[in-house]
Amino acid sequence: MRFVYSQWNDELLQKIKNMRDLLSIFNYILLQVNGDVDKAFKVMEKLQEMGYLPEEFDLDEFKKELLDRKIIALDHDAASLTRKGERGLRREAFDRVFQQLKSSGMGNHPTPLGGGYSEETLPEKRPYDFGDDLLNLDLKGSMLNTISRTGSLGMDMTHDDLEVYDTSRTTNCATVVLIDISHSMVLYGEDRITPAKQVALAFTELITSKYPKDSLNIVLFGDTAEEIKIEDLPYVGVGPYHTNTKAGLQKARQILLRKKSINRQIFMITDGKPSMITKSNGRPYKNPVGLDPMIVNRTLDEAVVCRKKKITITTFMIADDSYLQEFVKKLTELNRGRAYFASPDNLGDYLFWDFMNNRKRQK
Repeated sequence: MRFVYSQWNDELLQKIKNMRDLLSIFNYILLQVNGDVDKAFKVMEKLQEMGYLPEEFDLDEFKKELLDRKIIALDHDAASLTRKGERGLRREAFDRVFQQLKSSGMGNHPTPLGGGYSEETLPEKRPYDFGDDLLNLDLKGSMLNTISRTGSLGMDMTHDDLEVYDTSRTTNCATVVLIDISHSMVLYGEDRITPAKQVALAFTELITSKYPKDSLNIVLFGDTAEEIKIEDLPYVGVGPYHTNTKAGLQKARQILLRKKSINRQIFMITDGKPSMITKSNGRPYKNPVGLDPMIVNRTLDEAVVCRKKKITITTFMIADDSYLQEFVKKLTELNRGRAYFASPDNLGDYLFWDFMNNRKRQK
């Protein structure tokens, strides 16, 4: 179900005014209208008519530029995003989210004891130590050391002449980005799905660009949970769904347990309120009012199962309701994971909450 933005508000217009260029405005509106290029241009034309975009902005010329740069394409007079345009959305979301989000080690893959690792060759070099992999030997540098020491071109190389490139031991990581598409993400006119998509796009850009050997899957959850392709992210919209957080976590866990990676993690982006579960007999149980104890407990059970399977949950909470934040903190505590809290209109200013770090400080 596509989310149609039907009312203008001061917060949206202020965000648009603060954006640095026309492409940033276009990309932001694209997320509002779920990747519909033609609709995005109609919104921009309306904004210009209302005086929120300067008259000197030539939207026809801008559209032609996007076509020339192959950011959009025309098919029977209908415009659509190209793969390049989709990558641009991810890149912009990455810049917007991570320029203010403080580093917390997220995305780093600490190496556990044991195997399952790979070694990345670094530009730095060091003297050879017994047992170093000879594939990392810098032959040219080693020969120069021999010549410098002996003053001749003879092959009188010794152990002390040998240099190797340093390596960094890393492990592959399997990640599932889990996105809440329930109706509460746009309830009461509060747009939570757009910042949720921005966070999701930022994470996909981070993982695919910085950790290309990692695996990445995207799962949407409402009444049920389903996997989508990365390139489908800009077109995600909310539906008339409840929030089956348990189904989302369960689907993510099932995907991750099929991976051979040592490190497995879930990035969950939600407004934090589970309102549905599917019982063991297959029948749905729903309660959209408050936090239902049965729904909460079954959801928390899934967080514990993930912990036992060594799957870490990092929750991005796109809401500032205190009672919902308490639920997320409990889920984080049981999973021994991490949580970030932000209001929808303040995406970059996250409050980081880490159960393990807090637990250490309290000892």
